[in-house]
Amino acid sequence: MAAVMLQGTGSDVGKSVLVAGLCRALANRGLTVRPFKPQNMSNNAAVTADGGEIGRAQALQAIAARVAPSVDMNPVLLKPQSDRTSQLVVAGRSQGTLAAGDYWRRKPDLLGDVCAAYRRLAAQADIVVVEGAGSPAEINLRRNDIANMGFARAAGVPVVLVGDIDRGGVIASLVGTQAVIDPDDAAMIHGFLVNKFRGDPTLFDDGLAAIADRTGWPSLGLVPWLAEAALLPAEDAVALGRGAAGGGVTVAVPMLSRIANFDDCDALAHEAGIDLRMIPPGTPLPGDAALVVLPGSKATIADLAFLRAQGWDVDLAAHVRRGGRVLGICGGYQMLGRTIADPLGIEGPAETVAGLGLLPVDTVIDADKRVRPVAGRFADGGAAFAGYEIHAGVTRVAAGTAPLLRFADGADDGAVVADGRIAGCYVHGLFDRAEARAHLLAPLGVASDGLDRREAIDAALDRIAATLERSMAIDALIILARTAR
Repeated sequence: MAAVMLQGTGSDVGKSVLVAGLCRALANRGLTVRPFKPQNMSNNAAVTADGGEIGRAQALQAIAARVAPSVDMNPVLLKPQSDRTSQLVVAGRSQGTLAAGDYWRRKPDLLGDVCAAYRRLAAQADIVVVEGAGSPAEINLRRNDIANMGFARAAGVPVVLVGDIDRGGVIASLVGTQAVIDPDDAAMIHGFLVNKFRGDPTLFDDGLAAIADRTGWPSLGLVPWLAEAALLPAEDAVALGRGAAGGGVTVAVPMLSRIANFDDCDALAHEAGIDLRMIPPGTPLPGDAALVVLPGSKATIADLAFLRAQGWDVDLAAHVRRGGRVLGICGGYQMLGRTIADPLGIEGPAETVAGLGLLPVDTVIDADKRVRPVAGRFADGGAAFAGYEIHAGVTRVAAGTAPLLRFADGADDGAVVADGRIAGCYVHGLFDRAEARAHLLAPLGVASDGLDRREAIDAALDRIAATLERSMAIDALIILARTAR
């Protein structure tokens, strides 16, 4: 058994991308690789072939390792539903909604599930590359930890600590982590990486030496800024809105407070003819938008109220009057309807609210969660699509309303009105396949680049892997991984 775990000095230091790049580099060397993250917290989920949920980052890492995503790769997933509650997903299946304190008390029981999933993966692989969550320096969370040192010590997996030089203070963050964590936890760390370096790497030789001198850990690499990471799906919503607006036809996406599966529009961001704008709270929807995409949400009724509080409902109505197009995906599709009912209080208080009234559909949120990969064609006889469903709720479409999609099993999904200008459906990943994206962009007068999203991701992963081969001591990492119990 061989395994190595990348933990970070903080969140967003680039662990997910480094694990993905390392998985691809090791796979390119002919090794059988499996990615693993004990506990993830994200509303950007992916669906496995057997209908389970895992974090989007682990699905990306599976692609990097050239294997199918598995629920064992992310046995515990938390999907924030409010500031104090999250839906708990274990082994790919929802276990209901828990308050933070309830989850804290349940965590020790979950360590067994985490270790069992890890052992199953390890039995399939030459090497497992493990990603931590947050930082081991959050010592207030150490008791009952299953995401960082709690897992590493239970499973006997050596750790490499990652620091982010782009945010500044990387020497202090690496040295400081050693200073604050338990000595037995610090003994699990066998080296460090400095990530996101820009410029001449020789200028940081003294910095690497200073870290090594103060910690006793060897440097395992100085990783340059990876521009290709922008081509990969982001795990955290914190990444949204970081790009500058470009030229082309404007597509606007309001950033809901509980936005989910927000990588649905990633493929549009790389189309030369599209100016994809993620609209932050407090900013009106642009008047020149040709298309507004209402994204998914982990709490549809709450996010509908949030949308109205921003005045986006007024902006959307004006957009429609001007002849603009609207596409709602999953929660966004539900919002476009006439009513949304949550009689069981699945996503919040039990209530029924008025939707935006742009589609003749009504939704009832229930306890049955639909999680599955899907494929088919646009119902107008157009292009083929492939994606996935991940939602609670049943939407009833008024008689005589045209569906947007037709699944391979013959079932319809979604609704279309106003000569095709307003539409919605439950399928995530609708823009990923080149044929489907071209079908959706044609009414905007935009010719698609013809690339499947998966092709672009694969090419980016290969370039990242090549960079890591040059900048990381991968041979030393493999030797370290073989010391795992």
